[in-house]
Amino acid sequence: MPNAKLQNYFHLHFIVFIWGFTAVLGELITIEALPLVWYRMLIASGFIWVYIYFKKISLVVSRKLFFTLFLAGAIIALHWITFFAAIKVSNVSITLAMMSTGAFFTSILEPIFYKRKLIWYELLFGALVITGLYIIFDVEGDYSLGIMYALCSAFLSAVFSIINGKMARQYNPSMISLYELLSGVGVVTMYLIGITLFGNETEGFNTSFFQLSTSDWIYILILASVCTAYAFIGSVKVMKYLSPYTVMLTINLEPVYGILLAFMIFGNSEKMSPQFYYGALIILSTVILNGIFKNAKKRKRPSTLDNITK
Repeated sequence: MPNAKLQNYFHLHFIVFIWGFTAVLGELITIEALPLVWYRMLIASGFIWVYIYFKKISLVVSRKLFFTLFLAGAIIALHWITFFAAIKVSNVSITLAMMSTGAFFTSILEPIFYKRKLIWYELLFGALVITGLYIIFDVEGDYSLGIMYALCSAFLSAVFSIINGKMARQYNPSMISLYELLSGVGVVTMYLIGITLFGNETEGFNTSFFQLSTSDWIYILILASVCTAYAFIGSVKVMKYLSPYTVMLTINLEPVYGILLAFMIFGNSEKMSPQFYYGALIILSTVILNGIFKNAKKRKRPSTLDNITK
């Protein structure tokens, strides 16, 4: 149905727009990355559990699957922690530009996980990504810590997408997401308990940890409900109507939406040098070209993994 396909295409763009807004919320929320991720995952898992309850989705899993989901949950927690840490020490534009390298990391890791040879154009695109990164590092040296955090986040996102790509073909995505979010909350909680017992008294679970401003509560609820639970469930729905190639290329617009939103909301603090945008454009163009090449190859032979990430 053409109308259904068009409606879901616009819905996907709306979801990607929401994902771009995630970085803006990370800047608006005043608490540090670690408690921010703890609140996000805990509240989002609550919303997804409600969805699973009403949809009567089974939560029975094998022991092997549980440990795989636990590992994936720990990885996504670290991904979000480094993502928001990058925003806190640099800005939204730097973080989202670096996050564009996630598809590049996936193309490098995929041959390792699936034991296949590197393809020539992946090596070429890798060199182009490195060129873009060099340009950004050269002109934005003051943000070097934020760049490193964001690159770590992009790498973790690639690892997560590869692990999740295998499971999503066999199991219910909502069930997978719930276990991963709860596992992430569990890992972060154990770390915070350790800090509370053996670390600095001003860190970990203390009175100030649970004393959030009204604006922080509002932003975190939006982040957990709209940008996490709703966006995830919505993205699963649109994938039933759109090709993986269309989904992947549209998701690559997330940095564009996020950077434009950040510039509109935060103004000059998000304004970067022209060289930064040249470097970011090289990285984003490389990601899109990589998708085009992979799609052309897929028409001749099915790929081992549809490269779709959150």
